[in-house]
Amino acid sequence: MNEKNENRTIVVGVDGSPASREALFWAAKEAEMKGARLHAVQAWQPPTGGAISAVGSAPTAAFSAQDVSAHTKRELAKTIKETIGESPTIDLRASVAVGNPVKVLIGVAKEDDAELLVLGSRGRGGFKSLLLGSVSEQCVTHAECPVAVIHTKKARKSEPAQDAAEA
Repeated sequence: MNEKNENRTIVVGVDGSPASREALFWAAKEAEMKGARLHAVQAWQPPTGGAISAVGSAPTAAFSAQDVSAHTKRELAKTIKETIGESPTIDLRASVAVGNPVKVLIGVAKEDDAELLVLGSRGRGGFKSLLLGSVSEQCVTHAECPVAVIHTKKARKSEPAQDAAEA
């Protein structure tokens, strides 16, 4: 059944990582198959900390929030274009939001009354995500809708036992 339903939305978290690109590709195919709208979301957080100068340390404000937001929008548009093409055949919305990625993605999914939230298995979290739990893990735990976690082909080949244990 490929009948388009204007109320069906799939939200996908994008951060430019290989896993999020696979998640975007998978979510676009899923949206096409279900006749759903796709909402690609990229969240960013303002940097914290300070810069050290000749007179000591001071808060960093090298770039304005508008600069970072504009850059993030350009990067999201580039990622979408490179991943699903310049003229997707689906109803696609892209947005950028400031805030904790988990809170942003769960909030957007709830606001959109999403039938599915799609994430890559590994993003750009680094060491901090090891301490706090990955975005995908936190979304699986706290989202009010089903969550699909898409593994990269490389991760699927190198982590078969973990994938089976998670299923």
